[in-house]
Amino acid sequence: MTPLKLSIASTDYDHFRDFRTGDVRAQGIDHTWSTLSHHEVFARFTANREWDVAELSFAKFSAQITRDDCDIVGLPVVCSRLFRFSSFYVNKNAGIKTVQDLKGKRIGSPEWAHSAAVYMRGWMHNDCGVKLPDVHWFQAGANAPGRVEKVELTLPEDVELTRVADKSLSELLASGEIDCAIIARPPTCFLEGHPDVERLFPDYLEMEEDYYKETKVWPIMHIIAMQKHILDENPWVARNLLNAFNESKRRSVERLLDPAVSRYPLAWVPTYARKMQAMFGEDPYPFGIEENRATWEQMLLYTYQQGIAHKHVTPEDIFPQGIMTDVVV
Repeated sequence: MTPLKLSIASTDYDHFRDFRTGDVRAQGIDHTWSTLSHHEVFARFTANREWDVAELSFAKFSAQITRDDCDIVGLPVVCSRLFRFSSFYVNKNAGIKTVQDLKGKRIGSPEWAHSAAVYMRGWMHNDCGVKLPDVHWFQAGANAPGRVEKVELTLPEDVELTRVADKSLSELLASGEIDCAIIARPPTCFLEGHPDVERLFPDYLEMEEDYYKETKVWPIMHIIAMQKHILDENPWVARNLLNAFNESKRRSVERLLDPAVSRYPLAWVPTYARKMQAMFGEDPYPFGIEENRATWEQMLLYTYQQGIAHKHVTPEDIFPQGIMTDVVV
């Protein structure tokens, strides 16, 4: 059989390394891999479908997979997952000491369909009593002006969202024009030590560990999407890709756990990796549907509540039927 030629795009992840370099092969597939910034992959795949398979933010994926004319399908492959309690930055003059103090405040994010902000807005709305209409929301570039939404939104009627085109969130937060920003990367004003800007939750690591122990949710930021016609024409391709991604990730975890040499230029990596196994399980970074069901379901609810997803769907609706079929010999 002539191998199927596929183009793939993602940012540079160690857990994809062996697949990207060809040390791990997806059976029946020859790939060409573009390694780019995740922002570039998101924008080009969303606008132009420039690759067959690509990394996509879960929020933007949710907006596209729930359209009636959807032309993509997801793979239960986790590119990036991070807890985001560290992502709240506040202006000290706003009097914000707890999450409840965010009621009535002005909060910005780089995009409404920004996965880090989606998770934290959902947490505020569903768990903390700070409902979406309780806040005046702003959208602006994180550290430079001009960023715009990449997907079509259908905001709830009672949600107020103001776009600021000529200033960044960092500028707005430092000047007090917004009270809080939810940003994946720290704003420049925080990194430069602006006296009026601080994290809302300096104890975020403890909060995130407690949150996982209580909910078993480890937020997924980015997943892998594939053009649907590829699957329609080659039903076997999704599972073969998943197998290759899984093997590449297994090798990455094996490197993390190896105490014999310094695989990464950081101290105590294997010790920390074993701590992660104690919390998350022997596979500390699982792919798959059931392994991440609580997280998939939570994000699909949050994106629907926030007017990003066009309908409320289940994990079974966004991944190929039968992709997780057990094979026992």
